[in-house]
Amino acid sequence: MKSRQSNAAAIAAAKAGFSTATAYRIEADPRLPSQKKRPRGRRRPDPLAEVWDSEIVPMLEAAPGIRAVAIFEEICRRHPEIVTGVRRTLERRIGKWRALYGPSRDVIFRQEYPPGRMGLSDFTDMGALGIMIAGARFDHRLYHLRLAFSGFEHAHVVLGGESFVALAEGLQNALWALGGVPEQHRSDSLSAAFCNLDRDAQEDLTRRYEKLCAHYGMTPSRNNRGVAHENGSIESAHGHLKNALGDELLLRGSRDFEDLTAYRRFIDEVVGRRNARNRKRIEIERAALKPLPDRRTADYEEARVLVTSSGGFILRRVFYSVPSRLIGHRLNVHLYDDRLDCFLGSTHLLTLRRGRPPQGSGKHGHVVDYHHVIHALRKKPMALLNLVYRDQLFPRRAYARAFEVLLAKACEKQACRTMVGLLALAHDRACEAELAHAIDADLDADCLPDLDRLRDCFKPDRAVIPDVAVELVPLSAYDELAAVYAPKTGSVLDGGVA
Repeated sequence: MKSRQSNAAAIAAAKAGFSTATAYRIEADPRLPSQKKRPRGRRRPDPLAEVWDSEIVPMLEAAPGIRAVAIFEEICRRHPEIVTGVRRTLERRIGKWRALYGPSRDVIFRQEYPPGRMGLSDFTDMGALGIMIAGARFDHRLYHLRLAFSGFEHAHVVLGGESFVALAEGLQNALWALGGVPEQHRSDSLSAAFCNLDRDAQEDLTRRYEKLCAHYGMTPSRNNRGVAHENGSIESAHGHLKNALGDELLLRGSRDFEDLTAYRRFIDEVVGRRNARNRKRIEIERAALKPLPDRRTADYEEARVLVTSSGGFILRRVFYSVPSRLIGHRLNVHLYDDRLDCFLGSTHLLTLRRGRPPQGSGKHGHVVDYHHVIHALRKKPMALLNLVYRDQLFPRRAYARAFEVLLAKACEKQACRTMVGLLALAHDRACEAELAHAIDADLDADCLPDLDRLRDCFKPDRAVIPDVAVELVPLSAYDELAAVYAPKTGSVLDGGVA
């Protein structure tokens, strides 16, 4: 075309390498070949022509969220003559109709937060990773906090559900690990914590959450219920953290951990490495954070319970055993996510593992320590036979296995006496683990545990009185000492010594 500006059409065509006729045709119609194509029409009849405007469009207008496959199945039921091969045609046409005439959709507005402005937290279920503790499946959640600007993360293992106690403990652990406080804290609607509460309890939980944020000088906020993208800065981070944990578990070669402490250490290591990659941005945000208060605030719930004649108390549908000397006393209990701290007045007595009632049943859970009741079982060994929390009384699987074998091969009275004797031996000699290994060895050899023999094996070593030879000092030695340390005598006369 540049050559045509200074030359005739024939010369320009020769320089461009095509004929003069082509040059005149291009000059007469300068459109590109792709612009000259006519829209491709149908080459066969439209299979949806009779039902599109009369049936399908009314369905879309009445129920905008209906799936295309549901419309297709309904049309096929109404008109059996429509072949199944038109499903993809229907899906494309419905997609085009929704783009032209469908309802408006929600718009996600991308946000940008300056350093120190926003921290977001939420709970995420970890069941898909298949974590095991000491060979048993460990169903749990993670409390996950993330700063919107720097990406700082903190994860805390939650044993129960989404509760205010778990939120308060996880949030405070995260803030003290971070070393500062953001201006705002956003969480989800805590719907799991609210779902079984009446209106007064919901308002009380809201006030407690607001007081928690006020203690740290944060402005509390929540996203609308069911609108996950409003908390997107933490929701998407859940998936990234789970993927990182999954990769680390594959590299580790096992999903089984020795105890809960080892698993929590594993979580901290993975999260720490992720934070190390964002160290520069985290340092920038730390400079913009507000200082921490002088102390933490309460991250537990308080309850007052009565220790009954059963040697324990019931709290949140779980029976907890305590030393029998506390029967009749009222205890103040601080409920954490994973433990209970028991106080008599202001004196701390003991810490108990927090239990959960069985899911899907009206039965109570039990957290029982055989050390608390063994002295009473010694007097009433037959009480073990039909004890409500018998299965939870045994500290290890070996003891439960021994009782099952004793019941099968001996009379009930002898089985209870032997089992109580084994528990008493473990209590008196502090040999719970060693005794469990010995019991397993006997059972593997198809022998019943011999209580007398085991008592001999775990009896304390006989004390040997040492032979001490005492050599008496002669009395004359004291006369010599008296002479050595006797005070000097003399008199002072006129400034001299006589």
